[in-house]
Amino acid sequence: MKKLLTFFISLIISTVTFAQSKIDTTSRIAIVCAFQPEIPELRAALKDAQLHTINRTEFYTGKIGDKEVVLFLSGMSMVNAAMTTQMALDHFNIKNIIFSGVAGGINQNLNIGDISVPDQWGQYLESIMARQTNGKFVAPAFLKTPYPNFGMMFPQDVQIANGNQAPEEKFWFKVDPNLMAQAKEILAKPNLDRCTADNHCLSHTPKVAFGGNGVSGQSFMDNADLRQFVFNTFHANVVDMESAAIGHVAYVNNTPFIVFRALSDLAGGGAGENEESTFIQLAAKNSSQLVIQYVKALK
Repeated sequence: MKKLLTFFISLIISTVTFAQSKIDTTSRIAIVCAFQPEIPELRAALKDAQLHTINRTEFYTGKIGDKEVVLFLSGMSMVNAAMTTQMALDHFNIKNIIFSGVAGGINQNLNIGDISVPDQWGQYLESIMARQTNGKFVAPAFLKTPYPNFGMMFPQDVQIANGNQAPEEKFWFKVDPNLMAQAKEILAKPNLDRCTADNHCLSHTPKVAFGGNGVSGQSFMDNADLRQFVFNTFHANVVDMESAAIGHVAYVNNTPFIVFRALSDLAGGGAGENEESTFIQLAAKNSSQLVIQYVKALK
C-alpha cells in the first residue's frame, strides 16, 4: 500500500512539473520555417496570435482555420533547426510538426517552383573527411563506410545516443505515414503560382511531388558534381539545410512530422547563376499556401 501511494505521489509531482514547464497545455500543430522569407504568408494566416519569446526565439500561438498552432522560425541550418524544434517540444504541447520552406532540386524530373514532400530525410553531410594515401582517399579502417565517397567525403549514418547501450545508427528519418496520406488527399489538386510579384514567370506550371527522399546538410549546395553524387547515392529529390535535423528531433521525441519544400533553385544544376534570388519568394509563397490549405483540412 505504501509503495502504491508513493507511486501515485511521484506521478502527480511529475505531471505538475510537466505542466509547469509548458507555456500552455493546448494541443498544437508546430509549423516551422527556416528563415524570414518563408514565413509572411503563414504569419498573415494566423488568427488570435500571441507572441512568446524563449531564448531569443519568437513563437506565435494562434489558429490557422480552426487548428491550434505554434508558428516559429527555426533559424538556418542543422544546429539551429534541432535546437529550436526541441525548444518548441519542451515548452508547448505539440502533437505533430509541419515544415514549410524552400530547397534545392536534385532530381532532374523536378523543376523550380515544384513542391517536394518526401517520405524520408537523411543527413548527407554526416561524414568522414578522409586522408589521401597514394593518390586515393582512404577512410580509417575502424570507421564504417556504408556509402560511396565523394572525393575525401565518406557519408556516414547518424549515431543516436541510447543510454548505456550501443548508439542507434540511422540514416533515414521517416515522415509520419498518416500525415503523408492526408497530404496526398488534401492537396490532390494544388493551385500554385508560376509568376513572381515582379513578373518573372516559370515556363511550366508547378506541381507537387509526393514521396521519395530528401537530404539535409549544413552547407548550401551549388555544385553540379555533388548534386549528381547525392542523387546517385541517396536518390534524393531535394536538398536543404534543416529538415533531416528536425526529423531527427521528431524521431527521438516520438512526434509525427512532415516537410513541404518548394524548389527555389537547382542546387548547382542550372545552366547559369544560382536561381534562388529570383525565385525564392515564389517558392516560399507556394509552399506556405499549400501548408495553410493542408493545416485547415488536417484531421
